[in-house]
This record gives sequence, C-alpha cells and structure tokens, in this order.
Amino acid sequence: MAVGILYPYIKKISLGQLPGDLVFKSENLTLFFPIVTCIIISVVLTILFNLFK
Repeated sequence: MAVGILYPYIKKISLGQLPGDLVFKSENLTLFFPIVTCIIISVVLTILFNLFK
C-alpha cells in the first residue's frame, strides 16, 4: 500500500518501471502492480532491519 501511495516519487527514480512490474491500461482505467519493485524493497528492508537488530 505504501508503494502505491509513494508511486509518483518512486517513478521519478525509475524504481516503479522494472521488468516484471505489471501495468494494465484501458480507456478509463490503469492498474499498476509493482511486483518486482515490492520484492526489491522487501529484500532491502529485511537486510536493513537485520543489520540494526
């Protein structure tokens, strides 16, 4: 949910446009599923939390 809220800022650093992030566009609707971006953020946060445990 946080990635969805912060998407405009994440897009500026090209983090939300990785291969594997799914975007479905139609005439009136755009759905964005940042699967790979979420995995990368999860791995980085896991490493950081384990370092500062």
